[in-house]
Amino acid sequence: MLGRILTFAYGVVSYAIFFGTFLYAIGFVGNLVVPKTMDSGATGSIGLALAVDLALLLAFAAQHSIMARPAFKRAWTRIVPEPAERSTYVLASSAALILLFWQWQPIGGIVWDVTSPSIRVALQATCAVGWLTVLVSTFLINHFDLFGLRQVWLHLIGRPYTHLSFRTPGPYRFVRHPLYVGWLLAFWATPTMSIAHLVFALATTGYILVAIQLEERDLVDAHGERYERYRKSVGMLFPRVRRNQAPARVKAVADARP
Repeated sequence: MLGRILTFAYGVVSYAIFFGTFLYAIGFVGNLVVPKTMDSGATGSIGLALAVDLALLLAFAAQHSIMARPAFKRAWTRIVPEPAERSTYVLASSAALILLFWQWQPIGGIVWDVTSPSIRVALQATCAVGWLTVLVSTFLINHFDLFGLRQVWLHLIGRPYTHLSFRTPGPYRFVRHPLYVGWLLAFWATPTMSIAHLVFALATTGYILVAIQLEERDLVDAHGERYERYRKSVGMLFPRVRRNQAPARVKAVADARP
């Protein structure tokens, strides 16, 4: 029983660190309130700053994708207890982001700066909608399973883990990856685009496009023809507009993990 309690506590702590990291990310990207943002601090060598920032983004992308692959999970759970696997993934992702926040180098220079007050407010509102879309999307597909709490809770009470059902809640009926749509809105909708922010937005967009391919390959392997039908009938990041056709009702996987 002690082992179950410790595993549950580990999951809760991992989740708490994730949630704090998520909140910090909002301030980091938006240059809001947090001690260090992507544009704060003195600028030095552009070449060095660019190299450091790209290395940090690459480290996060590698961790986030490699640890999510089924083959890695099978090997990893020989070391980490299976109920704690997802929490460990969440903790490692948070650590990679914290390292990025800590070591990120500002570059300086402005790509665009919107001066119209109404347009600035509109862009800030769009960014806020993006962050909200990310959070809401996780709850639609089961937030607590996605971040490991459901696994450690079931382990604590002695119940076996069951995989989530295959379904299309809310926006998943119109786009296959609303969570990624939220990230893109949050990263690109800014009234002031610095060079550092542009580097961040371009790199994360590239990662998202690659991650979708990796994720969907795993989903096809896991769910076969059902996911293939869903992929053919629903757009990846933009809705498919088809005349005289209702939104797709094919069931889609709830376990959206990059």
